[in-house]
Amino acid sequence: MVAVCVLLWVSLLASSFALSPRETPSRQLKELNGVWSFRADQSPNRSRGFEENWYRRPLRETGPVLDIPVPASYNDITQDHKLRDFIGWVWYEREVWMPRHWISPDARMRVVLRVGSANYYSIVWVNGAEVAFHEGGHLPFEADITQVIRSSSTHQCRITIAVNNTLTPYTLPPGNIQYMTDTKRYPPGYFVQQIQFDFFNYAGIHRPVVLYTTPVVYIDDVTIATDFQDDVGIVNYKVSIQGSTQFSLSLKLRDQREQVVASVVDGPPNGQLKLSNLTLWWPYLMHESPAYLYSLEIYMKSKNGSFLYEDIYTLPVGIRKVQVTKSQFLINGKPFYFHGVNKHEDSDIRGKGLDWSLIIKDFNLLRWLGANSFRTSHYPYAEEIMDLCDKYGIVVIDECPGVGIRNPLSFGNKSLTHHLAVMEELVHRDKNRPSVVMWSVANEPASGLPEAKHYFKTIISYTKALDPTRPVTFITDTSYGADKAAQYVDVICVNSYLSWYHDEGHLEVIQLQLASEFENWYNKYQKPIIQSEYGADAVAGFHQDPPVMFTEEYQRALMQEYFVIFDERRKDYLVGELIWNFADFMTAQGILRINGNKKGIFTRQRQPKSSAFLLRDRYWKLANETKYIPLR
Repeated sequence: MVAVCVLLWVSLLASSFALSPRETPSRQLKELNGVWSFRADQSPNRSRGFEENWYRRPLRETGPVLDIPVPASYNDITQDHKLRDFIGWVWYEREVWMPRHWISPDARMRVVLRVGSANYYSIVWVNGAEVAFHEGGHLPFEADITQVIRSSSTHQCRITIAVNNTLTPYTLPPGNIQYMTDTKRYPPGYFVQQIQFDFFNYAGIHRPVVLYTTPVVYIDDVTIATDFQDDVGIVNYKVSIQGSTQFSLSLKLRDQREQVVASVVDGPPNGQLKLSNLTLWWPYLMHESPAYLYSLEIYMKSKNGSFLYEDIYTLPVGIRKVQVTKSQFLINGKPFYFHGVNKHEDSDIRGKGLDWSLIIKDFNLLRWLGANSFRTSHYPYAEEIMDLCDKYGIVVIDECPGVGIRNPLSFGNKSLTHHLAVMEELVHRDKNRPSVVMWSVANEPASGLPEAKHYFKTIISYTKALDPTRPVTFITDTSYGADKAAQYVDVICVNSYLSWYHDEGHLEVIQLQLASEFENWYNKYQKPIIQSEYGADAVAGFHQDPPVMFTEEYQRALMQEYFVIFDERRKDYLVGELIWNFADFMTAQGILRINGNKKGIFTRQRQPKSSAFLLRDRYWKLANETKYIPLR
């Protein structure tokens, strides 16, 4: 059996609720990106590494190791097809030197190890001592390793991380392991991972691994909620301090000229800042100066005897308000229309690994396209990507990894408990971001099952309790008459692939079917609707007229049929359209996919298909229709 059973005896849970690491006058940061030692556990039950305690000595002493980059998926790095499709435990190791002042007994500081994301189970050891376990991919976790490194006899620190990409009916996303018992057709113990989602199950350490420090008494958490009345901005804040109950707090809110526009001196941990001459955070193309960010500096001091602890943390603050009516999505009181994309963290060689060149390229393409929004389909994206959304004004529907929830087993209490924990981690990570305007708790679940009603009512209610300031949705492909859970969302998000997955090639039915679909959803629920996915595969350079499926012409023609109904319904209750997909992406091998999903308007290498120019013309036209002051 694929060894995820070790999770039962792991006792030390990682923290998933810490602030994003930042260098400040009181905090230091050391990145551990680069080449790590790597070994896949190829034993039949994938448990050899635990049986032989690989974490207790350098990984190279346990057997052959490879050089693998971090951050990156490991799947496409080598020429080994077994590693590309590997399911089970893999082991990473990095030896680093600790600065002398970090490990001094008199340092009065904490040292924290943080992993930005690893898919999907992770166990972490430092110098052979277990320090953390985390269940779930796409979100960060960390561990305080101060005592472990200070008890070491050397300044060198050996970090070992075991990662397992196995999916079960109770994980997010779910899956199952199928064992092939016919020994005449398959080797003994042969198994395959079954999944219910249409993208490659990339694995590994996908985001940066860092060490950072804080004082012993430190700012542990900050929650920001913004509002405005007329020209007065309101920033409600809640600050959590760990390490002492005796402390004082001062806060300064600065504008982009570094001028202090609001402040509190020796204030309470819960309070409010007010500022006049407000500049709001607006989405891209909705204002001539979109994405205005203030900077909030939080200064904490705590005296313990003769020693003074000081901590400083800063974070960007965008002041904006989100509201939903029965037919509109409002940002700062103005109707907002989502004209954007769905994306994937996916590219050649690196898979889902964070890559700055790719990130900046994608944002340049988004702005060229005139897209004002995207959905993080189908999992939380890297914090670095979210930072740029805040900076550029790209509006985000923030989605958890709840994709492919189709099996009735995945609607039980075990799955529900994990799903709630994931939503808590996601909301905590992104709660202060002005770009995030809505939470999505799932994509295309089997919401027609009776169990879906209680399941999604619970998750949506819990998410609203965690964050009352944002609407909550999930994305459905179930018919309006069968869906049991859409009644609980604030915005109806519908996926449809008319004239693609059914009525193949018959473009003439799209307008009738789409108009009927919208009317049925709106008449039943009286809530705004977003077309959260639509599209068609197109192989770049494949042309034929009249258009046939998989040609660039068919992709364009299908989109144009959708546009007719979009333009009719956005006058009433349609509040958005998100094309599937921004760029081609990799999938599992199968007879329906040739080297991945080709529904992108850009290729996987970010080159435009003809549909990109069609969509660009439309999005810039929409931007000019909905702007509220002249664009420069």
